[in-house]
Amino acid sequence: MPLSEDEQRILSEIEQQLYESDPALAREVGSTTVYTDAFRNLKWAAIAFGVGAVFMVLTLQVHFLVAFGGFLMMLASAFLFERNLRLLGKVGIEQMTNGVGGSGVREYFGAAGDRVRDKLRRDFEGENPTEQGSDNSDD
Repeated sequence: MPLSEDEQRILSEIEQQLYESDPALAREVGSTTVYTDAFRNLKWAAIAFGVGAVFMVLTLQVHFLVAFGGFLMMLASAFLFERNLRLLGKVGIEQMTNGVGGSGVREYFGAAGDRVRDKLRRDFEGENPTEQGSDNSDD
């Protein structure tokens, strides 16, 4: 149910008062979403996984128990990544990917996929159809 004009006016006044009284809070509230914390944790978990992998590889020469610490770090970060990915859910992932670079990741890779499909289609149509059928008969 949409807001009435009076309710929209009151809401605008409250928003304006918030910007005047505490602009830092208003910026923070305006820039964060429900998924911001989970996304931040995903980034840290991915970084920790990489650090754990590098640590494990570098310390494997020293002693395998020291390298096992790197493996445990990788394991813990993988669990943290999975947990925060579940917290995001499908809607959170879609919201974050649509915010990347002004257009969605899906549109970026979709356009690249379309270009590849078009190129393959042109290459395929340029070939002689009788040659394609004879290639399989030699097997």
